[in-house]
Order: sequence, then structure tokens, then C-alpha cells
Amino acid sequence: MALAKIVYASYTGNTEEIANIVAEKLESLGLDVDIDECTTVDATDLEDADLTIVATYTYGDGELPDEIVDFYDDLQDLDLSGKIYGVVGSGDTFYDEFCKSVDDFDAAFAKTSAEKGAENVKVDLAAEEDDIVKLENFAETLVKALG
Repeated sequence: MALAKIVYASYTGNTEEIANIVAEKLESLGLDVDIDECTTVDATDLEDADLTIVATYTYGDGELPDEIVDFYDDLQDLDLSGKIYGVVGSGDTFYDEFCKSVDDFDAAFAKTSAEKGAENVKVDLAAEEDDIVKLENFAETLVKALG
């Protein structure tokens, strides 16, 4: 059975909820899912997963959350060839750099030779009904990418 690893950073709980929505959908599609808060894992843990998802919020004017910076830096040194990844996150459209950390992680994964399995999903604050549909579709698309 394929293993999906979800790593998240959450300040208000919105991003943790997003990660849980994706995890539930992946489990319903038959994957084993490990979900961890970013300070409890090492980037090298991703090497054991078939599918990796990062869920992050964007802090202030487009900054990565402090608690995920080390993970972000270490991620870029990995070789994840043959692995599938996806990135989701929450932000606030009040800011000019809406969900910039999602794009930053997308670029970081590109350096690992992993294959992007689905388009990024960006959620304004908490996940509403239409966001949940997008997140579930994101999970389905990732599973299809796994083959």
C-alpha cells in the first residue's frame, strides 16, 4: 500500500484542518497516511513516502512560518526522484502575498526532482465547502499521479 506523508505548519488551526481534510480523503482512497506537525519530523523522513504533501500557512507579508524554515531548507537538499508531491495552504487575501509559502514550497520540491502530482490549493483563512471540494479533488489527482 502506498504511503502518503503530510507535513503541516499551523498557527490558527486552519492549515491543520486543511491537512486533515486531505488525509481523510487519501485514506478513503486506500493510502496509508502519516500526518505530522513540521517541528516533529525531519525532511529525510520524506524519502520513505511515495507521496508527500506540505500544508503551510503564510506569515505576515509573505514569509514562511518560523517553525517550518528548517524543514524547508533541508527539503531542498533531498533527492526525491520517483516521488510525487503536492502543496496546499492557508493565507489571508488581506495581504499582497497571498499564500506565498505554498509557492515557495512548490519551488523547493522542484529542486528535489520529485514530480508535482496536482496543482497547488490555496485557501483563504478556514476551509469552506468549495475549498473542501478542491482539497478532495487535489487528493484524488495525487492518487492518480501515483498510478
